[in-house]
Amino acid sequence: MTEQHSHRFERGTDGPKVIVVGVDGSDSSLRAAAYAGGLARRQGALLAVVYVQPVLAGGAALGASVAETTDEIAEELVAQIREATERVKGIFDIRWEFHTFRGDPYSGLVQTADELKADAVVVGASEQAGHRFVGSVAVRLVKSGRWPVTVVP
Repeated sequence: MTEQHSHRFERGTDGPKVIVVGVDGSDSSLRAAAYAGGLARRQGALLAVVYVQPVLAGGAALGASVAETTDEIAEELVAQIREATERVKGIFDIRWEFHTFRGDPYSGLVQTADELKADAVVVGASEQAGHRFVGSVAVRLVKSGRWPVTVVP
């Protein structure tokens, strides 16, 4: 006679515990953040919002301080996220943290996902026409095969 184990499904306990979402200020990345925020809320997961500040070699030649501009974008993104969390405070409780790096967006997302032992990565679809041919951060993340990746249009 075989022994039967009763496995009981518990709603909301089998999903991701850490979700990484990449934001860059684009509409698709903000939709990705909203989607990831909803997923984190439903799963009781930590939402790690990642902004990677691009390093542009030609930036100094343009006479503009690229570092200051990307710092402003990072500060604006944090302000938007804080404002959104304040609006839903008391209705939804989302644990989140903000990470920012300088460099390649793919590397920054991979570094964060590895460090936090992420269960899922969410990104917005690339809005740059050239990425259809060359490949986007989302495609690179999917090809790495290390986490489930959701690409939000």
